[in-house]
Amino acid sequence: MQGFAAPIWMAYRQAVELRAHVRKGEKGSPVVYVNSITRNETDTDSGDDIARDIHFLNGYTVFNVEQIDGLPAQYPRRQRAFYRPSTDSIVLPLFETLRDAESYYPTLAHETTHWTAHESRLACDFGTKRFGSEGYAIEELVAELGAAFLCADLDLTLEPREDHAAYIAKWLDVLKANHRAIFTAASHAQRAADFINGLQPGSRG
Repeated sequence: MQGFAAPIWMAYRQAVELRAHVRKGEKGSPVVYVNSITRNETDTDSGDDIARDIHFLNGYTVFNVEQIDGLPAQYPRRQRAFYRPSTDSIVLPLFETLRDAESYYPTLAHETTHWTAHESRLACDFGTKRFGSEGYAIEELVAELGAAFLCADLDLTLEPREDHAAYIAKWLDVLKANHRAIFTAASHAQRAADFINGLQPGSRG
């Protein structure tokens, strides 16, 4: 309801214990913790022990991690999509945090194209060493073209990503330096799309 993407909340004290701090002016959200405990009581008439359930609730004010600065890396302020080569896994935001299916699946197609470059699949090496490098730009161009090909196959609309502006600036540098880079990237992207399509049941790949 408040537009937060990360489904992680904590009390003010918990943030302080993590050496983080809630940003000034942020408003917390109320939550209620409900539980029960069982206590043995002695019946005044029979003298027997009787188990009695005691219900209780506590109210807390919590803050979303997007309202907190200084949290450790395992508490991302924004959920983002990415492919992690070290674990060979794709990480995506929760489906319901994106606007609609046509926002979710193009993102999945982009990250799945990255996934095909693993040495156990297409073994593509773009010389990626750091964010912002030429190799990184080429890999992102391949991933975006691959997503476009897959979306075309699925009749989905490929919508602009938030990070497109930064990528395009670097893509232009690469394309100016090497006019054939777009054809090379498109070739890799088509291989990736064909590989992914070949994994579908009933495919001939």
